[in-house]
Amino acid sequence: MGEDGWAVLVPVKAFAAAKRRLAPVLDAAQRAELARAMARTVLEAALPLPRYVACDDSGVAAWAEAIGAQVIWTPGLGLNGAVTRGVEVLSDRGFGQVVVAHADLPGATALAPLTGFSGVTLVPDRREDGTNVACIPAGAGFVFSYGPGSFGRHRAEANRLGLELRVALVADLQWDVDTPDDLALPAVV
Repeated sequence: MGEDGWAVLVPVKAFAAAKRRLAPVLDAAQRAELARAMARTVLEAALPLPRYVACDDSGVAAWAEAIGAQVIWTPGLGLNGAVTRGVEVLSDRGFGQVVVAHADLPGATALAPLTGFSGVTLVPDRREDGTNVACIPAGAGFVFSYGPGSFGRHRAEANRLGLELRVALVADLQWDVDTPDDLALPAVV
């Protein structure tokens, strides 16, 4: 693979458990279908890079393999643990750089343009609060800290590690879906 090799890691929650904050406007089946569709969009945007899904659900694993992604099994680790484990596995497989992209980016079109930078690239959500995409050196020991305010924490983590930081404001990657208001996608996405 070589230390410059890039891979994409997409953590995917069980579709039946995804997007519960959308319950006021979507029933369980609709939420599951939306989560599946958004995850597919992100995995398609990852091409031509090697694609990996971090998950702890057999249905997600079967779905990911059916669309050509490899699965990294991460049972009971939560989001931060699953991403950390996924990056460790990819580093062990010879990848030098990893693009971590969340599965709820319905407008995602291309992740490969974010590659090629040896430091840390962060794509914040449109509020510049969360982190939708993080590109990191696989062996850097980057500590992930997702949740509200993660963009600031991930910036601080790049600084702690002494890694050069690049912030990429990419409109199609900044729009994530967490609440009912997020379903009103702008025309540019």
